[in-house]
Amino acid sequence: MRNTSLVAGLILVVLTTGAMAGNVGLGFMVGEPTGVSLKVWSGSRTAIDAAAGWSLGEGDWIYLHGDYLWHRYEFDVDEGSLPFYFGIGARVLVHEGHDSRVGIRVPLGLDYLFANHQWDIFIEVAPVIDLAPDTDFDVSGGLGARYYF
Repeated sequence: MRNTSLVAGLILVVLTTGAMAGNVGLGFMVGEPTGVSLKVWSGSRTAIDAAAGWSLGEGDWIYLHGDYLWHRYEFDVDEGSLPFYFGIGARVLVHEGHDSRVGIRVPLGLDYLFANHQWDIFIEVAPVIDLAPDTDFDVSGGLGARYYF
């Protein structure tokens, strides 16, 4: 219960801080994980992204990640923009009765930002190196959409 309250409090702080600047996107993603996606832009080329959901491929674990992202606007599109992004972050998997897994992720993806800047859709893949309780390699990623306010 304390973990849920802590996560909810952190999300509330990020939403409140980012909403003042009008650069917070909240939505969903499907894949590994399946759940809620949050993105807070800290400029036109950098952002912090987080997700909370379920790792269905891992046997119904609770999945959390947070990343720092850099965006490169390499692709020309008629409307909106399509930056390629890459970053570094952390992943935590939690399941009652099991050791939690903690690892480093390196997300790579494409993020289509609609011309009105109210919506985006994204696709990403993220190699993960688990550091605890054992060293292991994994891959996460998915497809999602966010609404910006």
